[in-house]
Amino acid sequence: MTDSPIRTRSTERRQTEREESPARDERERCPECEGRLVSDAEHAETVCEDCGLVVDEQEIDRGPEWRAFDAAEKDQKSRVGAPTTNMMHDQGLSTNIGWQDKDAYGKSLSSRQRQKMQRLRTWNERFRTRDSKERNLKQALGEIDRMASALGLPENVRETASVIYRRALEDDLLPGRSIEGVATASLYAAARQAGTPRSLDEITAVSRVEKDEIARTYRYVIRELGLEVKPADPESYVPRFASDLELSEETERRARQLLKTAKDTGIHSGKSPVGLAAAAVYAGALLTNEKVTQNDVSEVASISEVTIRNRYHELLEAEEQTVA
Repeated sequence: MTDSPIRTRSTERRQTEREESPARDERERCPECEGRLVSDAEHAETVCEDCGLVVDEQEIDRGPEWRAFDAAEKDQKSRVGAPTTNMMHDQGLSTNIGWQDKDAYGKSLSSRQRQKMQRLRTWNERFRTRDSKERNLKQALGEIDRMASALGLPENVRETASVIYRRALEDDLLPGRSIEGVATASLYAAARQAGTPRSLDEITAVSRVEKDEIARTYRYVIRELGLEVKPADPESYVPRFASDLELSEETERRARQLLKTAKDTGIHSGKSPVGLAAAAVYAGALLTNEKVTQNDVSEVASISEVTIRNRYHELLEAEEQTVA
């Protein structure tokens, strides 16, 4: 019986490295002059350091798409993970456990694993809110997101509303007022600031508080926080109304012209911007021979037919006076 040498993993690894080393040296040497090859990241090439032969070109750049000229700029531009957002109470820095009971391969979990994941979700939710202030913020931001989705408001409006609510919470404006009321007022103010306003009736339809409370809380919030909110422009409502009624661009342009004439003559002062916009859309449709009823416009704008009729006549009279 002969003794055979014991082969270990380290021995096999060294032997493999010795076998691969000639091939590796061959790849790192110039095929022309046996010079050392260097990688030029700026030109995406591999060149010989001695003779300048370009061995490889159009290499894949695996670095970031941005450039930095100093260490501070590099630290500022570097990204790790998802961007932070004010629309979440923890700014999106915490971990979320998905609701699907599946593993990374898409296979369903066993009953024991499902129970374990449910317990982890419960404890994760508890740890995400450390105190009553964070629980308040989490509830309010959830309300803002729900209402903004129902109203079709863009993400920048939700972000602004979240910032307004955070400021109200920091300035201690919530005692004596409901979380839903301040959240609704913040969204109403943010929509007006962004130039995509919604009427108070539309806001009330998706909110859990009454119209009077929303209006009262809105006035209180903008006064205490010093927000600059311009009066709503009737023209900002026209594109949405025209789109919902499936009217042509010519009708929309005619409605804008009627509102511009109303501003020039001063008849818009003291009147509801929503009512003026609805009447202008109705009048523009009639002037361009498009079929639309006062009831259709009333349902889209959430305004009464009587208001549309009154403002409609005023707009046409102002147009006739300007032409005359």
